Amino acid sequence: MNSQKRLPSLRALRTFQVVGKYLSLKEAADELCITASAVSHQIKGLEEHLGIELLIRKTRALEFTQAGKHYYDYLSEMFARLESETHQLWAEYGRKIIRISVPPFFASEKLLPKLDALNSLIPDTDVLLSTPPSGMKDHPAEADLSILLGNDNWPNMVTYPLFAGHLVVAAAPSLMKDFDNSSFKSLNGQTLIVHENRPEGWSNWAKAVGIPQPKAGKVLRFDSMSSIMQAVSRGLGFAIVYWPLSDNWFGDGQIVRVYDTKTITDEYFYVAHRPEDSKRPGIKKISEWLQYELKHDG
Repeated sequence: MNSQKRLPSLRALRTFQVVGKYLSLKEAADELCITASAVSHQIKGLEEHLGIELLIRKTRALEFTQAGKHYYDYLSEMFARLESETHQLWAEYGRKIIRISVPPFFASEKLLPKLDALNSLIPDTDVLLSTPPSGMKDHPAEADLSILLGNDNWPNMVTYPLFAGHLVVAAAPSLMKDFDNSSFKSLNGQTLIVHENRPEGWSNWAKAVGIPQPKAGKVLRFDSMSSIMQAVSRGLGFAIVYWPLSDNWFGDGQIVRVYDTKTITDEYFYVAHRPEDSKRPGIKKISEWLQYELKHDG
């Protein structure tokens, strides 16, 4: 049989659809939890299998060919329907499980301490907590509910705001002994801690308070908020953290706010789900419960 007459693998099709969503190998790799090289290899293999060029590789970007755009639109619709039908199948015939995608730090600070209450709320349903791929800012396909941070730019999702993601500068009490916090300029020359997946934190904070971005004497980079909070509490440098998400760390004195300034932000933490899940009792209960439990953090 001619190989071109065989259908491509579902894996290759899914990879192409995700690449098409971002037109970026790196961002697609982050969502798929594989390397950018593996993504590129799969796309090349798909094009060879079809005998059709789907993407145009440019120095800093990807572009669709006419055939590629047509195929992407079709696959996006197909995967969306497959996803919807699969979730309906779980809801109607499967064991009752609600999958919640939640960033690790949010889980440890806000959700895990309340997990017993959550389980009591829906005793006939299992709750499965999962961590989204590093850097992912959208609702994962396999999740029923997700905790997202942003400015409510998910038009195809039902979202409920939980609390604002205010940016504050944090440090260990030991660093404050010789630090002049009457001036933002005092940050120049200091060790600044940066989150690898949100490297814009310092520039966003500086813009919000109306100053130039501080010039670091040294930069420490971490890929998780938990690591950042540990580094800050040990006096390794200054970091931008979200408040009130981090309020437990401030409350027990492990870290302090360097400045009284709290940024005005349009970023909020949201609980999100698909429109078709609105009538699922467990989804509705958890969404309302999260809003009630966390409303005092706004």
